[in-house]
Amino acid sequence: MFAGHVDNVKKEEVKMEGTTGTFIQWLISKEQGAENYAMRLFTMEQGGKIAKHQHPWEHEIFVLEGEGKIGAGEEEVQVRAGSFLYIPPNVVHWYENTGSGEMKFLCIIPMKGVQ
Repeated sequence: MFAGHVDNVKKEEVKMEGTTGTFIQWLISKEQGAENYAMRLFTMEQGGKIAKHQHPWEHEIFVLEGEGKIGAGEEEVQVRAGSFLYIPPNVVHWYENTGSGEMKFLCIIPMKGVQ
């Protein structure tokens, strides 16, 4: 078993063209012994965005705090704490914090999506 606390996990700025005010923390990955899935915590500052992009792996998203918009393909949905989404592989997707504070969400991906 591995147990930890988010306060002890390195917070890194997401460096992707067109992305602003967004940070990632790798909570569970190969380093903790996970073989199938990685769990990441994203924190987006007010007005933060993750630009349109796509990957050959799926995403499971759970919004913990704040509100915003998440788009995938031709769809865009308003999200808030408690919202959850599935984004299929190879679908263009993006995120935007439209709330008045931080937006935080968990994103789970298969290990094949971990570099």
